[in-house]
Amino acid sequence: MIDKVPIEVIGYINSCFSEKFGTPRQSGLAPSAEARLKLVEPFNRREMFRGLEEFSHVWIQFLFHQVRTEGWKTTVRPPRLGGNERKGIWATRSPHRPNFMGLSAVQLKHIDFNNGVELVLAGVDLLDGTPVVDIKPYLPSSDSLDEASEGWAGRAFEKLEVEFLPAAVQFCSVYENETGVPLQQLITEILREDPRPPAQRQKKETFGMRLYDVNVRWQVRAATCRVSSCEKVG
Repeated sequence: MIDKVPIEVIGYINSCFSEKFGTPRQSGLAPSAEARLKLVEPFNRREMFRGLEEFSHVWIQFLFHQVRTEGWKTTVRPPRLGGNERKGIWATRSPHRPNFMGLSAVQLKHIDFNNGVELVLAGVDLLDGTPVVDIKPYLPSSDSLDEASEGWAGRAFEKLEVEFLPAAVQFCSVYENETGVPLQQLITEILREDPRPPAQRQKKETFGMRLYDVNVRWQVRAATCRVSSCEKVG
């Protein structure tokens, strides 16, 4: 019986998310969120990617590297349930798993061979620096099951309305013109899913997150999220 299996890290993620707070809880929730997967030797040989460009999406298997020191848990409180119910770890996608492994289906926008091999990905829920251990093509014919049920995760979840103060709109417009990053759309996609931990959702305070090199600050009143400011870091 095999009880331990060696795993090789094949590459690392360069993402717009540098901290856990604000990172989408599932892939695809923020289609504008982009990242690059930089492959390392010997897993960056060009022939290993032959044919991958024909697929629109890929599975990325990775390690939840920032929670390893916290250890794994038998039960967790999913944010979608407001932190009010415990579910078994195998019934969730929590990072606090025995092997700290995650799986995300993301869009494959481009394969860049100009500097080694990098996969340009979109709709990511991956932190900057995330170690990746495998890549597989996403196959709609077998990976998307019409008869599948969502269990407790299918319960209704109220999304927030997102508004921007004029100064925040102006900053996003200038930033987009300079970088090509659809910053306002990205912020909207993230905040409408309410990234606040359940324990903080009753607090009337200003929250903040970092996207790329931008600090974003907002407040929530009732079901409306108002972005008050965006500022470049450094």
